[in-house]
Amino acid sequence: MPRGDKSKYSAKQKRQAEHIEEGYEKRGVPKKEAERRAWATENKISGGGRKGGSGKPASKENHEPMKKGGRKGGAKGGKKGGAASAARPKAAHKASAKKAAATRKRRG
Repeated sequence: MPRGDKSKYSAKQKRQAEHIEEGYEKRGVPKKEAERRAWATENKISGGGRKGGSGKPASKENHEPMKKGGRKGGAKGGKKGGAASAARPKAAHKASAKKAAATRKRRG
């Protein structure tokens, strides 16, 4: 089977990848790159091709990549984290980090 062949993917997986691709294109990602990212995301969700006879047992999907899309910064989970720091200038982020370091040093 040549690289990039999608024959081992189920109809649901193909539909999901198409949806993901549309989302990337809406955000201005070029068509080819959007397709590449969409299939990478689908593989992360489902673990690869799931069509009957592929020898893979039906297992639960990992929905974390679905929740990750559109988040700023690199915040892993929840509402706290990298979203706020990504929205402000680098100088402000640096000043905040210095202040925190000074506080930790002072408190021992």
